[in-house]
Order: sequence, then C-alpha cells, then structure tokens
Amino acid sequence: MSEQFYVGVDLGGTAIKVGLVNAAGELLHTFEGPTEVAQGTETVINNIEKYVRHIVETSPYEWDQIAGVGAGVAGFTNIKEGIIVLAPNIGFKEVPIRSILEERLNKPIKIDNDANVAALGEVWSGAGKGLDHCVCYTLGTGVGGGIIVGGKIVQGFSGLAGELGHMAVIPDLEAIQCGCGKMGCLETVSSATGIIRMANDAVERGDRTSLSLIEQPITAKDVFDAAKAGDEVAERIVSRAAFYIGKSMAAIAVTLNPERFIIGGGVSKAGEFLFDQIRETFLKLTPEPVTRGVSIVAAELGNDAGMIGAAGLFLHS
Repeated sequence: MSEQFYVGVDLGGTAIKVGLVNAAGELLHTFEGPTEVAQGTETVINNIEKYVRHIVETSPYEWDQIAGVGAGVAGFTNIKEGIIVLAPNIGFKEVPIRSILEERLNKPIKIDNDANVAALGEVWSGAGKGLDHCVCYTLGTGVGGGIIVGGKIVQGFSGLAGELGHMAVIPDLEAIQCGCGKMGCLETVSSATGIIRMANDAVERGDRTSLSLIEQPITAKDVFDAAKAGDEVAERIVSRAAFYIGKSMAAIAVTLNPERFIIGGGVSKAGEFLFDQIRETFLKLTPEPVTRGVSIVAAELGNDAGMIGAAGLFLHS
C-alpha cells in the first residue's frame, strides 16, 4: 500500500492556509490563498475545495494517497455533526461544512476549533512533541486555548473545552466586561487587546510613562519594549498580564496535571521577559508536588501549527 498523507486546512478570515502532512506530522508542502469572505459562503467553500485540490496536484503525490482532510476554524463548531455553528470572521452560520466537503472532495473530513488544532499541532510535532499531556495558550487579539490529554484533544460535551481566555480569574473589584459578556475573563488583561487597553487607560489618566510619547496607536509590542526599557507603568501592565496567566495555569495544573504549558501567539514573542514572570506566579500559586517536572515553554510551529494539527485530527482525535 502506498504511503498516506493528510491535508490540513487553517480557515481564517483573510486567508486559507493549506498544508500537506505525512503520518509523522511533517509539513511537506503549503499553499495560501484568499478567503474572500465578502463574496459569500459559497465562494469560501469553493476556495477551500480549490486550494485542497491545488496543493495535491502541485505535489509529487497522488489524490488517492490522501487519507483525509482536516480543518481548523475560529468560531463555535459542532464537532460531532461537522457543522460550523457561528464563525463571524468568515461569515459562516450553521454551515454543515463536513458533509459539503465530503461530497465535493470524496474524502473523509474532520473539523475542530482553530485553537484546538494548533495545540494538537504543537503536541504532534512542535514544542510538546513526545508528550501526552499538554495545555496550550494562544495569546493574540484574544486568548485561545487547547487541552491535550492522553495525546488527544479534550473537546468537552459540546466541543467548547479549552476556552482558557474565558476563565474568570480577575477579582471583582478589578474586573471589566469581556467580549463574551462576562466579567473578569483572562482575555481582558492578558491578550494583546487587554494589554493595549491598559496602556491607553494609563495614558488617559496622565500616568508618567513613555507610552504617552507614542503618536500612532499603541501596540502590545510597544508596551513590552517600554517595560524592558524600565518604564514602570509598562512594567506593571506586563506583570499584571503575566500574573493572571500564571494564576490560570495554577488552576489548570491542579485539575489536569499537564506536563507542559505551551504559549504561542503574537504576545508570546515578548519571550523570557514575559515567561519568567508567568513561571514565578505559577510556582507561587501551585502546590509544589503539582509543579514537579512541569515546564512552561514557547510554541515552536508558529503559523504552521493550525495546518499540522488539522491534518493530525485523523491520527490524534
């Protein structure tokens, strides 16, 4: 029997990234094309089909060698039924994507949340390779998450497990309303959006900070750069973001006892300056026996994690 391969699709609001992956989790070939959300649902689905076929046609492999196509989607998904319930960034609502693609491609199809498949990618062939119990954070515009136990994604009864950004870890007196409608979510302080909000609040209050000298809109990178340069206001913002990540990890550790926490996303590019503070809080708030052998590391796969993890749905879910 000839070697089998898998196609992983990372379905984003701007671009659709498609990767051809072997059974060892190696990304062999990639292609990226526009999503074209403005053209409607049918166009987006047509593009998925077109890009999947294109990546195989332009590879050394045959269509018959493709064992399945997996897709990661940013939004609410009914994983069991293969339905994208709501994905605002691609304009999908109650779209039975699995059955549509199975009919068009004549291949098995699996879907999952984008953060879940990114986590699976990291555990399959990235920062968690060789480990069966990991929790992944994605620190970007929001805070996403994925939980891997026994080498498989934890989805929960309705597919919503791993929504780490919506852990209510901020005390009531400090809490603000999250985009989800609830108060005190981790996402409100530890995402890029939360960090920028705290920086803008400090400037508006008239706090003495170099951030007030920035003419263009403040970015999370600006805040980290200022903190590394010794700006006390920026240091407090970063410390607050790191503290609540570490606090959430402490709660997860005594619940799931993962061997490794993996942090990816744009905010993670702050590096050890951020990670050291997260580790400090984690060790402070977690019972010592639960911290033994546990590491907190940066993700390794970057933008490839979603494609690799989506392909891996056929071997690790």
